[in-house]
Parts: sequence; structure tokens; C-alpha cells
Amino acid sequence: MPLDNNRRLLAAGITIFALLTAACGSDNPTPTGDGTSETSADVPRAIISLSPTNTEMLFAVGAGDQVIAVDDQSDYPAGVPVTELSGYNPNVEAILGYEPDLVVVNADTADLVAGLEQAGVETLILPAAENLDDTYAQLEQLGAATGHVGEAAELVAQMKTDIDEILAGLPERETPLTYYHELDDSFYTVTDDTYIGEIYSMLGLTSIATGGNGYPQLSAEYILEKNPDVIFLADGQCCGVTPEVVAERAGWNELTAVRDGHVYVVDEDIASRWGPRVVDLMRETARIVGGIPTAAPTP
Repeated sequence: MPLDNNRRLLAAGITIFALLTAACGSDNPTPTGDGTSETSADVPRAIISLSPTNTEMLFAVGAGDQVIAVDDQSDYPAGVPVTELSGYNPNVEAILGYEPDLVVVNADTADLVAGLEQAGVETLILPAAENLDDTYAQLEQLGAATGHVGEAAELVAQMKTDIDEILAGLPERETPLTYYHELDDSFYTVTDDTYIGEIYSMLGLTSIATGGNGYPQLSAEYILEKNPDVIFLADGQCCGVTPEVVAERAGWNELTAVRDGHVYVVDEDIASRWGPRVVDLMRETARIVGGIPTAAPTP
């Protein structure tokens, strides 16, 4: 997505967030039964989420009981109210059939916001996060918009604590490990200038890829030439790619990552939904990195 469009969507999300926060503001928060506080009687009671990441964030900040419907791709946490609603091609009439008072989306597709506005339904746009700070900010936005300010703040603080502990436990290396993160079997990958690239960089890894607007397509020859230390497969669930499949590719059995047994299937949902479960991704990747010797064995 072009940068200007991303900024436009983020600005729209911030504007709507500000309106929601103002509507929910009160000098006398009303306590709820679970020890949290609601900012006013205007807190949304019927929320629809049209993206898996937003769904995960809503439930993580404590707004799960307010969520009445989610899109057909949202499958976490277990028991979310999955429907046939599409986040890619949203249908205003179908959405309004659930009588929501807030719809959370990641983009204003097909003039969705205007259609919902005509029906008096608020929309909160939260584009895909570009880094961890974006994730923290979006969690706090959702907390404010749904009446769970305290829970969102606690979640963000806990995530930061967990990540600090994960990073503190990493072994020291003179040079970063190189990696190839496979998005699909046509060799699309990520650079260090992406969300997941930032996560890998924090864990002492550097991508073999550069350019390509963050998601370049490599050639098999290029991958063989760069000879990564680690290979992460984000196409295991979708496409059945396994370490065994990788080892059978022409010449790939000579790669350092394949030869040393450092080819790993990652959960493609956790690796692409940049919400609270990013901590799980970091913890698992740190476990992998920690198991790789810090220096090559002496011949």
C-alpha cells in the first residue's frame, strides 16, 4: 500500500478515535464488576471487528464481551463470534444487520466508513502496524474506544516487560545471524525494514534480502549465494512447505541453515497478525536463536 495512503488511513483512524474518546469521556468513571472502569454510558456495547489482528487486540484488552461479530478470517481466540462477513469486501448492509454501534477495520474499503456513517455507526480504522510502537498505540486506542483504558495499559506494560526479558536472555554474538523468511514458495520474503524484520533484528538476526518495498521476491540462485544461517517458513500451513521440502530443492541441501538443521516452520497467523501475540513470536524465535551456537565449531 502506498505510504501516502497508509498515512491517510492512519489519520482517519486517529480522528475517529479522538471522537470516540471524547464521546466516552467523563469525570466520574463508572466501576464495572470486574474491577475495571468504564468512561461513560456511551461505551460501545455491540462491536464488529473486520480483521483478525483487530479481533485479537479487542479480546486482549478485555472488550471480548462487547464483540458481537467478527470477519470470516478471525479465528483467535477460540470461541470468537465468526460470521461470513468479509474484511476484504465489506458489505454495509450485511454489517448493519448485526446492529453494531462500533465497527473496527484496517482500511476504508469500498467507502465503508461513509456507508456506516449514514446509518449512524462509528468506525475505527486501525491500519496494519508498521512497528511495535504502532501495536502498543493501537492497543491503547482500542482500550480507550471500548472503555478498557486500564486493561490496555496493563497489557502494553506487560508486553514490554516480557519483551525486555526475552531480549535479556539472548546470547551475545559478534555478528548477527542471517535469515531468509519465506512468505511463499515463489520466494517472496521480508527485509529488515518491515514489522517482522524489526522483530528479527531485535533478536540478533539480519535478513539476506534488501529492497522490494520491504517484501521482495528473491531467486533461488540469490538465496543459495547468500547462504542464510536460519530459514523461517511462513508457508507451512498454507502451502505445506516443510524443512524436508526445502532440503529437496535443487542445491538447498548445501545451505548452512539446511545442513545444520536450522529450518523452522513458523505459525503464519502469529507472524502476520501484529497484535499482542507478537510476544509469542519473539519468545519462540528467541528460543531458536538461543539454540544456535554463537561461534562456528572448530574443524
